[in-house]
Amino acid sequence: MGKSWHKEEFTCTHCHKSLADVGFVEERGSVYCEHCYEQFLAPTCFKCQQKILGEVINALKQTWHVYCFLCTACKQPIRNNTFHLEDGQPYCETDYYTLFGTSCHGCDFPIEAGDKFLEALGFTWHDTCFVCAVCSVSLEGQTFFSKKDKPLCKKHAHTVQF
Repeated sequence: MGKSWHKEEFTCTHCHKSLADVGFVEERGSVYCEHCYEQFLAPTCFKCQQKILGEVINALKQTWHVYCFLCTACKQPIRNNTFHLEDGQPYCETDYYTLFGTSCHGCDFPIEAGDKFLEALGFTWHDTCFVCAVCSVSLEGQTFFSKKDKPLCKKHAHTVQF
């Protein structure tokens, strides 16, 4: 806490047990023995309802043990990584896009909220990925043709064989 203490004065704020030779926890500007911290101050895990000693995850307006805040699909701890909710359940980013995401047919990357996209040829595309398969000219809002699910501009529509 950035202070110097006499050994006999370095005691638990609650039970006044000496902290000179034992573990302690600093909380809200005071020091507590591990027992008092656990009993009176430690947060409770939303999932298992046990006290959390050590690393805490704050997510979904709740506190969790690291090993209790899991991806619904792969059952691995999400930790402080990005996660997404589906029907109120958390999913790691990989499983969320695998199970619920839409990938661009042009680049195979996910189409995320806020991305501009279009649907053509029975697929979903980022607006910047819907281009002629030969010359890469943008086909968004343009007349286009297709061969074997590949978009083509007017120039290449009749000259290319796939």
